[in-house]
Parts: sequence; structure tokens; C-alpha cells
Amino acid sequence: MRTLLVAADPTLADFGKDPLWISIIKAAVIFIVLMLGVLFGVWFERKLISRMQNRYGPNRAGKFGLLQSVADGLKMGLKEDLMPRTVDKVIYFIAPVVLAVPAFLAFSVIPMGPMVSMFGVTTPLQLTDLPVAVLLVLAMASISVYGIVLAGWGSRSPYTILGGLRASAQVVSYEIAMGLSFVGVFLFAGTLSTSEIVSAQASGGTFPLGGLDIPMPSWYMILLIPSFLIYIVTMLGETNRVPFDLPEGEGELVGGFQTEYSNSLKFAVIMLAEYVNVFVVSAVSITLFMGGWRAPFPISMWDGANAGWWPLLWFFLKMVLVFSFFIWCRASLPRVRYDQLMALGWKILIPINLGWILLVATVRAMQMETVDKSLVLILAAIVLVGCITIWWRFDSVLQKRKEEKAAQVQAEFEHLEAEPTAGGFPVPPLDLPHYHGVERKEVPSGTN
Repeated sequence: MRTLLVAADPTLADFGKDPLWISIIKAAVIFIVLMLGVLFGVWFERKLISRMQNRYGPNRAGKFGLLQSVADGLKMGLKEDLMPRTVDKVIYFIAPVVLAVPAFLAFSVIPMGPMVSMFGVTTPLQLTDLPVAVLLVLAMASISVYGIVLAGWGSRSPYTILGGLRASAQVVSYEIAMGLSFVGVFLFAGTLSTSEIVSAQASGGTFPLGGLDIPMPSWYMILLIPSFLIYIVTMLGETNRVPFDLPEGEGELVGGFQTEYSNSLKFAVIMLAEYVNVFVVSAVSITLFMGGWRAPFPISMWDGANAGWWPLLWFFLKMVLVFSFFIWCRASLPRVRYDQLMALGWKILIPINLGWILLVATVRAMQMETVDKSLVLILAAIVLVGCITIWWRFDSVLQKRKEEKAAQVQAEFEHLEAEPTAGGFPVPPLDLPHYHGVERKEVPSGTN
């Protein structure tokens, strides 16, 4: 493959011009890399967690246990596929496919480098791009949850159905917060195209304040740190990873939506989809908040760092770091309760996101020369005071309800303490002369 350094950022006009065979090569490479990435990711996760827990991990099959994931994959592919008699066969077979296919499609709009020369054809290191590419990623994430719901429904088991219902409620809660965390990026980048969002992070620009032009950071993970932190939490909930792996909670649901899938090829496809989804949300975090394929400081000081094929290396290193964060969370955090999961999404992440979007929109409006800045500040202040008033009102009502409930519980406890039989449970009197027909006798003290 002949390589030519072309230091140019791709734009929407650069897509749709590749020959068909170039597009096929790109799609095949992405598919193969993701498949191999799953094998390496399973090994890397087991190895890193074992080191965190002061043990070796896989170290028998191949050098450093690298062939352990290959052996496990072959075992699941060749194992007898057992199917329960009560399942819906069509849905049972389709569910793993619905899980896996959208995950692969979402990776098609992830930019991994600038314009390069591939077999003499100048092309971007990205399969395709759209004016609404980020919305495509959100749509694919929404479709993949149908695979979990169908897997639980088609298995016809109480535990699997509960797992599917948990997944649907969890995705609805956390996708709203995830979509809101992208709004700040859209406001600053002025586009929903993934390649143009990366280009917008090449230079942070300046912010006018008091006649001075204050330089702004280029990466949105610094400039929009609340959006970045909220996205980090939501991507754990979106991929059903610890501490938000409620759809497959072993403690209460056996195996959740995948309980009836034996350790066979269909189970391998479900596991494959989970890891590819982790790669997708990691790549989205890199693209939207971490400068995409651009080199970090101080490597970016080198003139050729963001040209040619070097950006592939920076993108890969960032992927490894974000994936290591997933592993760190799994090794250190416990699973939360379901009510805590829903409360975090609806009562904390979404309100904070809405307030942050208001602040970001105000800052962007202040940067526009044709806008009356005093009017913008007055409207923002009115909305802010209104939000604080509503929050204080609801918080006061909630505190009053808690106090009333605590007083009620205390009164019930005192009533039960005075009259043990008031709780509805029969309590035998302490002075019974007989017990099961045996006369009660006093035992002299000091005897055995």
C-alpha cells in the first residue's frame, strides 16, 4: 500500500467519491478489526482485572495467554446449540443479530484519520459521513436495545423478560441524558457531522471578554467538562456495563435476558455485540470530546503528527485508554440498585444537563455580534431563577414528606413496642404454664 502524507481534514464534500472497491476494503477492514478487537478486548479485560486483583489471569494458551480468547471463541462456535422447547424460535434466533448488526453499522461514521492516499486514491480514513452522523449513532444504539428486549421476550422465561424490561427502561433513561450531553458539542462545533466535529477541535478559538480575546481549549472534554462527565456515566448505562449491568444481574436474574442462551454461537454473538458497543461508545467519546484522531499535547507540536497514517496510532491509543476505564469501573465499583439507577438518570443527569445546556447556549449567544447581549443575560437570569425556585419548591415538598413518613414510622414503632400483638402477628404470652402439653417446671439455679 503506497502512502502519501496529506495534511488535510476531510469534509462532507470528500465523501461519496470513493470507488466501490475502496469502500469495500474500508468496510472489510473495519469488520475484521472489530472482530479481532473483541478477541483482544476479552483477553485484555481479564488480564488487567487479574492484575488489579493480584493474580495472573490467562497465562496458559499461547504467549501471555493471548490464544485463550481464540480457544473460547472456537469452543462456543463448535459447542452443541441447545434450545429450550418453549422459546419463540424466530425471535430467539433474530435477537442476537439485532444486537450485533447496529453496533457494526454505528462504527461506519467514526473518523479515524485525515485524508490519505490508499492504492493511489486520495480518501478519508472513514467509511462514510453524514450531516447528521451523530444522530445515526444514537439511532443504532436505540435499535440494538430491541435485541435485548427480543432476547428476553423470545426466551419465554420470567428472568429473561425482567432483564429485557430492565434494559428498555435503562436505555430510555440514559439515552435522553446521552443525547443532551451532545448538545453542547453541537452548539460549539456548529455541525452534527463527526468529521467536522473533529476539525472543529483543531483550534479552540477565543472568547471575547472585557475587550480581551481569551484563548479557549480545543478539546471539548476540557471546554465542556460537565457534558463529558455526564456522557461517561451514560455510556456505562448504555452498554449495560458495571455498575449499571442490571439487565443481566446474576444476583437476582440468573443471567438476565441471556439466561436461556446456552454457551454456544448465539451467546458468542451476544457477547460480541456487547464489546462492539463498548468500542462504539468509546470511539464516540474520542470523536466528540477528545479531539478525535488528533495527537495529544505535546505530540501535536510535531508538524507531521496529524498527517498521513499517524493519526490511526493516536486514535488506537485513546481507544485503549477509554476501554481501560471500562475495565477499571468493572473491577472497582459494585452494582447499583435498580431504583438508584433510574433516579440517577431522571433526577440527576437530565436536570443537570438541561441547566448546563442553558449556560452553553448563553455563552454561544454572547459570542455572536448581532445579538443583544444584555437581553440574553436577562433571559438567562429569569430562567435560572425560575429553575432554582422550582427546585426549592420540590425539595421542600420532598423534605416535608420525608419528615411525615419518619414521624409515622416512629409512631408505629412505639405502638408495636407497647403492644407486640398489634402488628398482626400472633405472639405467645410469656407466662404460658404448658408448652405442647408439657407442664412448665422451674429449674433450680446451679443445676445442669
